[in-house]
Order: sequence, then structure tokens, then C-alpha cells
Amino acid sequence: MSDKKMNTSRRHHLKSLILSIAAKWIDEEVKEITAAKVAYMSENCPKPSLSGDQAALMEACKKMHSLIDKMDEERYDLVGKVGKADKEIEDLRIKMVDVGGVKKPALKKVRMSADAMLKALLGSKHTVNMDLRAGLKQVKKEVKEEPAEAAGDWRKNIEDKADRKKMFETT
Repeated sequence: MSDKKMNTSRRHHLKSLILSIAAKWIDEEVKEITAAKVAYMSENCPKPSLSGDQAALMEACKKMHSLIDKMDEERYDLVGKVGKADKEIEDLRIKMVDVGGVKKPALKKVRMSADAMLKALLGSKHTVNMDLRAGLKQVKKEVKEEPAEAAGDWRKNIEDKADRKKMFETT
């Protein structure tokens, strides 16, 4: 095919043709379904004979009501069976999950303040603002002050280290 774009009027014309064909098919399908229903009803349900006296008609109505009642009872029983089967299926699904286990996703490391954690645990109604660092003891760093002479005498430090080295080597 060519790389040219289709004209908009041509495209709309084709769309309308396709829609009209689809509408015809749907109408034909509806007619076929209604014809199938009529054929089924004529085969399986004979026309009621309304000739006769009132007692015969009453008897036919009683038969119909008894059949309807029987069908209702069967439907009720089937609904109960379906309900039991659905419950059993749900129980089996739960057992399957229990046996197979649920795959838990890998937890991500989240940096969160202590206040935010407490708020998440206790809910948004209970706002607890605690300074957890307040209970910690303050430790002051001790700064060693060395005399200026000792810091400048680097030869003495080297000699001390050499003496220590000799002490370990002799043993």
C-alpha cells in the first residue's frame, strides 16, 4: 500500500458503510433469534385447549401450579447447593494460600523520625511530640591541652617509639 493518508471524507464514508452493514447483521440476528424461539415454543409447548367446562380448566391450572411449586423447590435446593459449593471453593482457596504462602515484597529502608513513627503507629488523632534526645546524657568532649614545648619536640616522640619497638623485639 502507499504511504498516503486516507482522505477524511473517504474514511467517514467507509465507517458509515461498515456501521450500516453491522446494523443489518444485528437486525438479521434478532429476527433469527425470535424465529428460533417461536419454533421451539411450537415444538415443546402445545397450545392449551380452552374448550371444555370450568372444572377442566381449574384442574389444568392446579396442575400448572403444582409443577411451578415443584420447580421452585428444585430451584431453592439448587441455590443452596451452589451456595455450599461456593463456600467450599472459597475455603479451598484460603487453604491454598495458607499452604503456598503469600510472597511478601522486599521491604524498603525508609528513614523516618521517631515522631513520624509514633504518629503512624498511634494514628493521626494521637499526636505525640516527644524529644527523645532530651533523656540522653550530654557528654562533653574533653580537649587535651598539651604544652607547646611537648608538641614541638618531635625527636623525643620518635625516640620513645623506638624504645617501645625494641622492648617488643627482645621478648
